[in-house]
Amino acid sequence: MPHLHIEEFREIGFPSNSDGVSFNFIADNINHKEEKLISTTVEDDEFFLLLKEEEGRVLLKVDKLTKPASIYNVHKALLTYAKAAELNVLSSNVPQNQKNIHLQEVTALKEISYFAGNFPKDREIRIEVGFGSGRHLLHQAINNPEILFIGIEIHHPSIEQVLKQIAIKKLQNILLLSYDARLFMELVPSNIVEKIYVHFPVPWDKKPHRRVISTTFIEEARRILKIGGTLELRTDSENYYAYSYETFIAFNKTTLHINKNRDIAITSKYEDRWRKMEKNIYDVTMINDEESPELEIEGDFEFLDVHLLSEDILKLHKKVQKFDGGFMHLERTYGLRDGIMVRLSMGSFDKPEHLYVVVRGKEAHYYPALPLKSKSNLIAHQFLNKVLHG
Repeated sequence: MPHLHIEEFREIGFPSNSDGVSFNFIADNINHKEEKLISTTVEDDEFFLLLKEEEGRVLLKVDKLTKPASIYNVHKALLTYAKAAELNVLSSNVPQNQKNIHLQEVTALKEISYFAGNFPKDREIRIEVGFGSGRHLLHQAINNPEILFIGIEIHHPSIEQVLKQIAIKKLQNILLLSYDARLFMELVPSNIVEKIYVHFPVPWDKKPHRRVISTTFIEEARRILKIGGTLELRTDSENYYAYSYETFIAFNKTTLHINKNRDIAITSKYEDRWRKMEKNIYDVTMINDEESPELEIEGDFEFLDVHLLSEDILKLHKKVQKFDGGFMHLERTYGLRDGIMVRLSMGSFDKPEHLYVVVRGKEAHYYPALPLKSKSNLIAHQFLNKVLHG
């Protein structure tokens, strides 16, 4: 994670603009005075810089919740703020060099709003969840230029590595997204995807609720796949294989193909290592046999007037409120110069959305972006709206 280790924090005037970076406002954590958030805009990215005192150090870094896809914009924001506030930087892992020329040329990396606004449907689609080094994703795209590949990954070094290869190889049929794949699936139109690859997902043996493969994920996969389309799980974990098989087979009607140590055209460096160790590789391939109804999601994320007093909103800190189909947890509270801000986790239990809500007087809005327009998030928003409306 890029960060600056500074001697002490100095606050600039807000709002302000320096070297093409806008610093919009600052938010002070009410319960933890050692934390502040700085609203920042670089090009089309809006996100928070996080000021945190931890283990006797003062760090300025990017807020994980709002971290943009472009790590270059994070670097620029950190260095620009340090310069504008005349901070004494004790150490840094932020590069001073210009943006990688390959990353300047490529436009494959998209925000979730790109897919939510107008999902691409002009050609055959395949999705890879957690593409890692990208070896499989790139191989498939090179050998199937007529097919659009959507790669989903949350590890930013892996994303930048694949972006560089896309630019070098001049590939025009890959789109990348840094997002929770479980949430992404909820906005994909029905019956349009040919294949979904889930190769070597994290097993999460101690936190099974975080696994990609779940009953809900399989339901969404069946909905978005064409008739004859496939969901392909590949794993080196016997425990994950057994769990996934039981999850697949629990459906009333399903067609599965099971393979062990199957040879495929391209393997990852980890699979190469495991094969040398004579470790077993398991494949579970689900074939979709049915056409699904069209996806219909109605509603919006507008707020009614806020009637709940700010002090009463702040009293909800750390409280978990459950409702039919989900929950809402007010995780952190912040003071603004002209209002308050809260950090929430809300939505479904197995794939919650984490976001911020700014409240100024009677007006409330999500910041810096709206939640994903999914059924679970819309239900959660309706509940939140009622709480704030009073």
